Amino acid sequence: MTDRLVVVGAGAVGAAVAWVAARDRLAGEVVLVDPDPGSGASRVAGGMLAPISEAWPGEREVLELGAASLALWPGFAEAVAADGGLPVGLRREGTVQVAVDAADVADLDRVVEHLRAWGRDVERCGGRELRRREPALGPAVRAGLLIPDDLAVDNRALLAALEAAGRAHGVVVSRRSVSRVLDDGVRVTGIELDGEVLEADRVVVAAGAWSGALHPVLEGRVRPVKGEILRVRARRSSLPPPSRTVRAAVSGRPVYAVPREGGRLVVGATQYEAGFDPDVLVGGVRDLVGDVERVLPGVADYALEEAAASFRPGTDDNLPLLGPVGPSGLFAATGHGRNGMLLVAVTVGALAAALRGDPLPDAARAAAADRSAVAPG
Repeated sequence: MTDRLVVVGAGAVGAAVAWVAARDRLAGEVVLVDPDPGSGASRVAGGMLAPISEAWPGEREVLELGAASLALWPGFAEAVAADGGLPVGLRREGTVQVAVDAADVADLDRVVEHLRAWGRDVERCGGRELRRREPALGPAVRAGLLIPDDLAVDNRALLAALEAAGRAHGVVVSRRSVSRVLDDGVRVTGIELDGEVLEADRVVVAAGAWSGALHPVLEGRVRPVKGEILRVRARRSSLPPPSRTVRAAVSGRPVYAVPREGGRLVVGATQYEAGFDPDVLVGGVRDLVGDVERVLPGVADYALEEAAASFRPGTDDNLPLLGPVGPSGLFAATGHGRNGMLLVAVTVGALAAALRGDPLPDAARAAAADRSAVAPG
């Protein structure tokens, strides 16, 4: 026995799990394996921590999981910053969710109705009141919700802080490609990387959209969902960006703009079932620009700094896969879909419990990787 824990995938989820495992001494050695740490969906993310504005009828378990994680986020951010010695870029200004036509307003009202039925109240405002609160909003905005408790994080600052926090606790980073997780039919024995074997007693698969290819028990349970984002910057002649995250529906298409330091915004996100197609499409950029300009007209005068695509790890029920699955010693921390940044805080607690041999926390039970382990009701 090596008492070695391998975490496959160094996005926000994998890096956070490795950091906590090393900090809490859940293994004699923690190895984080990724050929290009921090380069996947976590790098191309809006960083919204917004379970309320993400809520949709019929997805109550998704809402409740997100709300539980949001409550953990301030403590999680403080711990990462303390261990890593770097800020994580947590923003507390809240979210404004807006609609610009009658159909989108009707959808907004249905969301409000469902949220209130679930005991989650929000403040609904007309367009004029929203523009008073956020002058960057344009005249096309007809109605919206003010959601003060939603947070946001600078994803790239978080990745840097997690890397530093892991390093401070002795996480070993291996920049190599993993082809599969190995087991003897009963328990995990290690991983295969670049034709070699690295022995391990336990393996956490946190490889995002690529997770399903690493072990048969995960095959078909995680799929790539392509998303494109833009990063833009206000110029001296531009109107200033909003202080809050702005989410909108424009002719049924979701669009968001998340503030960053230096007058920057992250604008996203398209969503395609297109496999692992890495290209940023002209049509996707056109839709993002047109939709965000409808909501925030001043963006037309911003500088375009980046256009990028990534692959979110989707699941059929929009819940992640957390905890033990398959042979003894195999754990999943994947399938977070569009909510990876939001759910990282609840994920690290769930995986720490699982690695100690404890049951998943109540808040995470609906997302158990082995769904059959969750009792009905």
